[in-house]
Amino acid sequence: MKRKWKWILGVSLVVIVAGGTFAKIKMNQAAIVAVQTGKAVRQDLTSLVTASGEIKPRNYVNIGANVMGRITEINVKEGDRVQRNQVLAHLESVQAQADVQAQQASLNSSLAESAASEAGLKAMDENIRTSVAAVDRAKAELERARLDFERAGMLLADKLIARQDFDTKKAGFDSLAASLREAEARLLQMKAQREQTAAQLTSAQRRVAQVRATLSRFSDVLQKHNAVTPIDGIVTNLPVRVGETVVPGVQNSAASLIMTIADMSIITAEVKVDETDIVNVKLDQVADVTIDAIPNRTFKGKVIEIGNTAILRSSGLAASQSAVSSQEAKDFKVVVALDNPPTEIRPGLSCTAKVITATRQKALSIPIQALTVRQRGDLEPESKPGNVQAASNADPDKQKKMKEELQGAFVVQNGLAEFREVKTGITGSTDIEVLSGVKEGEEIITGSYKVIRTLRNQAKVKIDNKAPVKSES
Repeated sequence: MKRKWKWILGVSLVVIVAGGTFAKIKMNQAAIVAVQTGKAVRQDLTSLVTASGEIKPRNYVNIGANVMGRITEINVKEGDRVQRNQVLAHLESVQAQADVQAQQASLNSSLAESAASEAGLKAMDENIRTSVAAVDRAKAELERARLDFERAGMLLADKLIARQDFDTKKAGFDSLAASLREAEARLLQMKAQREQTAAQLTSAQRRVAQVRATLSRFSDVLQKHNAVTPIDGIVTNLPVRVGETVVPGVQNSAASLIMTIADMSIITAEVKVDETDIVNVKLDQVADVTIDAIPNRTFKGKVIEIGNTAILRSSGLAASQSAVSSQEAKDFKVVVALDNPPTEIRPGLSCTAKVITATRQKALSIPIQALTVRQRGDLEPESKPGNVQAASNADPDKQKKMKEELQGAFVVQNGLAEFREVKTGITGSTDIEVLSGVKEGEEIITGSYKVIRTLRNQAKVKIDNKAPVKSES
């Protein structure tokens, strides 16, 4: 009987030991985390900023209406090439033409009046010169008559001539004196008439200037009935027809636009870059542009303009124009000039630009998904004596330090996941440059996403890089 109990106790003991060993093995296996890994390798990296937008000419002009009127003639059609100052269309201009003709007639009349006054003034000047000569001649004759008269008076005193001869000399002197006064009066009258004629000429010239200014204004109004292109280019939009009425100065109204002229010598891709990427975009950076309508072709270009105003993604308006403060996503306009645009390109085509913001040769890199963030306190080894949390609560500075977030990656070392703080450089399409923290050839934990998010420092891991088996639905 005693032997039987010994056997029972022995078997029970063996079962208990085996069960404990099995449980311990299972617990150890449960503590091991299966991870996917990749190598830290050196390779060439290219950092890209990708943005979408549309093809636009660098310079284009919307030809609008300057006056209200009905279109009577359109001289071009969509797709035509036009030259600067070419008349593209005519608006109804009956009243404007009548005003110009009336002012032209008034100008001709004023010019004729001015010419008559000028001719009269010249005639007056000639008559005045003649009158001045006549006055000079009368003065000379009067002087001669005065001398004869004085000589006759002396002879009469000496009784050498008769009284009758003296009276004749005196009458001749008095007659010449009257003639001189008459000539001087006539000269003064002519000078007065000249001043009046000069005033008339000045008035006529002022009227001519006034009528010219009015004619210039009416001519300008008449010219506004013509749609003229200020640049060389191609007609890319012609939304109106002959007979339609257009109006000036109405923003975003179809009735105010006659046509659009685009200078196709410089073609650009105008794209919208996300606010998180715009700081990496610089002028003259190289870009690859693809156009949806022209598949399997890539066009080279360079950045020529970077917008400074944020554009709301939902409305397309500038953030400064928004009445309400919004935290929604914003974009910035970037213009890329194409080096050799194809002939079949058209404004408005959808496109995608990949701007090369940086390149690195033989850069040490790891997969982007390997990067993660941990608090410094979570990296403290569990074997440290004392309660770290209690110590950090007692010291606010230490508590702040423990909550500091560190960017890094997990490296497999002797079957353990070791967290390394890393400094990063440029970002490629799938890999990111590592400046410090990781060495070339080290095994970096890259997955799964859930594992990287929850993995603890110094946890036991096993590498399983087999492709996951997809379960059939």
